[in-house]
Amino acid sequence: MEKVVADNGGWDRRSLLRGAAVVAGAAATAPLLGSTATALAGGDADALFKAGNFRRAGRLYEQILKKDPKNVHAARQLGYLELLVNRFPEAEKYLKLAIELAPGDKEANRFLADCYTRQDRFSLAAPRWQAAGEEGYAKLFAAFRGEPYQIHGDVARVPWQQMDPLPLLKASLNGGPPKLLSFYTRVASLNVSAKAAEEAGLRAVAEDRFEFEGKAVTYYSGVLDSLELGGIELRNIPVSWSDTEDDSGEGDGLIGTWILYHFLTTLDYAGRSLILRRRTPETARKARAAAKRSGTEPLPLWLAREHLLFSRGSIAGKTGSGEGMVALNIGGKGEMVAGMTEETARRLRIRTDLNRPVETSAGGSFVTVYPCYPREVRLGDAVANDVYCYAAKSGPAREEFDLLAHFSHSFFKPYNVTLDFTDMNVYVARGKAT
Repeated sequence: MEKVVADNGGWDRRSLLRGAAVVAGAAATAPLLGSTATALAGGDADALFKAGNFRRAGRLYEQILKKDPKNVHAARQLGYLELLVNRFPEAEKYLKLAIELAPGDKEANRFLADCYTRQDRFSLAAPRWQAAGEEGYAKLFAAFRGEPYQIHGDVARVPWQQMDPLPLLKASLNGGPPKLLSFYTRVASLNVSAKAAEEAGLRAVAEDRFEFEGKAVTYYSGVLDSLELGGIELRNIPVSWSDTEDDSGEGDGLIGTWILYHFLTTLDYAGRSLILRRRTPETARKARAAAKRSGTEPLPLWLAREHLLFSRGSIAGKTGSGEGMVALNIGGKGEMVAGMTEETARRLRIRTDLNRPVETSAGGSFVTVYPCYPREVRLGDAVANDVYCYAAKSGPAREEFDLLAHFSHSFFKPYNVTLDFTDMNVYVARGKAT
C-alpha cells in the first residue's frame, strides 16, 4: 500500500482514494480563519456553518427556506446538517427536496448517496452516487447482492500486536490465515494490500486511476465475503486495494470508518485493543452509564463526507484558541500529537521550529511541515501539555469547517476512545477500557 498522510485534495473520489493507505504522519487540518467572530456577529448561515455553530446555522437555513421554499442551497445545507449527526429521516427529507428543486445538484446527490450508504441501502445509494458523478462508488454499490454488512456475533475484543509505528491487529479475510490490519478514521472502506486481495480471491467491480507521488496507480473496489475480527464476523462488505505493493512490513491493510460506524466502537489505546459491540440503543445507554461512572463527559461527534470524524477541542491553553472544531484522525501512525496550520500556530503564538523542516507527503503530493509545541492540546478532559505537533502551510480543502487542529495517533495513547454513532457522542477516558 502507498504511504500517505491525510490528503490535501478537493472533494472528488480520487482524493479520497489517495487517503486509503497507511499514514506517514504529517499535519492535516484546514486553516483557522477569522470567520467565527464574523459569524457570531453577522448571523450569516454559511459563516455560522463554517464556524461549526451548526444549531444557529440550521435555524437560519430554516428561516431562509421558509421565506424561499425553492432555495436549493438552504435545503441542501439543512439535509447535510442532519446527516452530520446521523438523523437519516430528516436528512432524506431536505436532500430529496433539494434534488427535486435541482435534479443535477451533485452535492445534494452526494449527500443523499452518503445518507443511504450509512443505512446500508446500497441499491438506493448507487444511482445517487451516479448522479453525483462518482462512477466508482456507483459501480461498487450496484454490485452488491443481498444484505450488506451482515454482523455475526455480539462483541469482539481484538488485542493489538503492536502500538507503534501503528497499531496492528489480527483479522481473517474470506476465512484465510490471519492478516495484520490497522485502522484509520480518514479512510472509508476496508483497504487491503494487493497481495492480501489476491490471496482472498477478490474480484474488482470498479476501478479508478490517478497519479500518486509521480506514479500512475490503479485503485480497485470489490465485495468481500467475510471479515473476521475476534468474536465478530462481517459478511458482504466493501473492500478496496491498489495495484502497488507496500514493502514496509507495516501490515496488510486498514479498517476504515465504514466498518467502525457499524458498531459501538472503542479504540482502547491504553489497553491495546479494538472493542466492537453491536450498535443498539442499549449498548449506547451502557456507554453513557460507564462514562458517567468514570466521570467522563460526552463530547459531540459529527460524521462528515462519508467517513471523517469531528468533535470540539482546544489548543494552546486558556489564553489560546478557546474551543473549536477539531478533526479526530484516530489510528494511522506518527509521533506528533496534533497537527495545525502555520497560520494557526502564528495566530496562537505557538513555538514553531522553522529551522527543522520535515519532508513528507500528503494525498500523493510532497509537502513540508514544521515541528511546533503548543502549551496544551485538549479534547474534553483528555489533555497533553508541551507536546510535539506539526504545523503545515495549509490544510486539506476537503473540510468545509474552520478547524483548530486535528488530533492524531500519539494523542490518544493514554486513553480509550469510544465512538457512539447512535447518540453521536465520543468519550475519551483515561486508562484501559473496562
